[in-house]
Amino acid sequence: MLSNADEQDLRTVNLRCRVVRRHLQNGQCDVDPSVPSRTLRRWAASYRAAETKYGNGYFGLLPRSHDRGNSTQRLPENTRLLMNEFIAGDYETLKQKSVYICWIGLKRACEERNTQAPSYKTFSLAVRSKAGFRQTLKRQGRRAAYVQEPFYIELDLKTPRHGDRPFEIGHIDHTELDVEVVSGHTGQVLGRPWMTLLIDAFSRRVLAVHLTFDAPSYRSCMILRECVRRHRRLPQIVVLDGGREFDSVYFETLLARYECRKKTLPPAKARFRSVCERLFGITNTRFIHNLAGNTQITRNVRQVTKSVNPKEHASWPLPELYDYLAEYLYEVYDTIEHPALGLPPRDAYQRGMAVTGARPHRQIADDLEFQMWTLPTAAKGTAKVAPGRGVKINHVYYWAESLRDPTLEHSQVGVRYDPFDAGVAYVFVGGHWAQCHSEYHLAFRGRSEKEIALASAELRRQQQCHSQGLEITAKKLAGFLASVESEEALLLQRQRDRESRDGRNRATRHRRRPA
Repeated sequence: MLSNADEQDLRTVNLRCRVVRRHLQNGQCDVDPSVPSRTLRRWAASYRAAETKYGNGYFGLLPRSHDRGNSTQRLPENTRLLMNEFIAGDYETLKQKSVYICWIGLKRACEERNTQAPSYKTFSLAVRSKAGFRQTLKRQGRRAAYVQEPFYIELDLKTPRHGDRPFEIGHIDHTELDVEVVSGHTGQVLGRPWMTLLIDAFSRRVLAVHLTFDAPSYRSCMILRECVRRHRRLPQIVVLDGGREFDSVYFETLLARYECRKKTLPPAKARFRSVCERLFGITNTRFIHNLAGNTQITRNVRQVTKSVNPKEHASWPLPELYDYLAEYLYEVYDTIEHPALGLPPRDAYQRGMAVTGARPHRQIADDLEFQMWTLPTAAKGTAKVAPGRGVKINHVYYWAESLRDPTLEHSQVGVRYDPFDAGVAYVFVGGHWAQCHSEYHLAFRGRSEKEIALASAELRRQQQCHSQGLEITAKKLAGFLASVESEEALLLQRQRDRESRDGRNRATRHRRRPA
């Protein structure tokens, strides 16, 4: 009864309560003259009745203004049934008809059945009373209805726990950073890089970060190698989205080899990826958007001019961007208090390791065997052996002495390459993997692993841009040659026409010459 009372009702009942209690205590000598005697007797009776029924007379003085009026249904039963049928069968469909159009159809159906039609306001209220998750699901689909789907607001005995210790659950996801990157050697704009993160669900700590120009693919899953290099272990459960990059045989083989379970999130369920999505937004707003060449303005394409185009202001090479991004994630974000934890991610990680144990039996050696398990392959898995040049992987030729075998020429062989070292690749010949070297092997010799990784990413991007340039050049050249050929045909036709005209003129002169 109190929950249905608003502020005005409570103000009214407080006034009545003071008058009734003063009347019951002092009698008729202390009665408010503004209150009629009959009203006072009615209030007092209601007060005593509520005191007997509820144990407190205060409830009897509540004004029941919400109960006033005739609340019985005025529409016939068949009209209400027909209205519900139209809402379910005509309004709640993928056609997404408006309320007005559905009401017109309902009104016509009522006239045909000779029954009373509801008003537009009544029909609108009936539609609004059924609004929610199910109605949006029927009209707009599951993705639009997802925001109205109920979710867990607290953890209880029936709610699944999201990690009880560090390295139990790890989330992997990709995002394209809002900044344009240039080549450190030529100054050419190479585009926006992709960032891949591996985040510990228990401590919200960034276990590894990987930066590359490649779009999300199984090559981006090299984040696992970076995690082993930093921590010598992998999460027991790896949570992934439904991207095709996580369905490759190579990636699933790597997880199975090191006893990691793979869990795939349901599609279009943004709350399941909140651990990564939140950090993506924080990284962009607090770090990336403060750099020269950030692409915030491109959200309003009509406002982008040459003077404000991010490509004109890009100045960050990939190695320098990676250095500062890693410092932000590993040193700055890691030591700032997380609102969901109440302490920094590094402290939560260290406390979790101290309580649950380091589990040394889960350690993984960062040796050649592990690196071979993490090597990806080319787009189609094989490469053609070119005589005297080797195999071509990512627009770069690789050569090994094993490829001198004449039987291998022009054949397809299995290949694997190292995204962190463009100077090395592997081909499967003779029943084993043979190491190949590229023309850039001497340039990468003696470099650190991070230098090689960043240089390899930049080299692959430049080769891709060069290949795209070749396609454009070929298109222009083909158009030019076509115009030349058409001009040649036109010149040839002109010459033929000229010769024919000369021949006709000569024949005319011969006919006019006297015998």
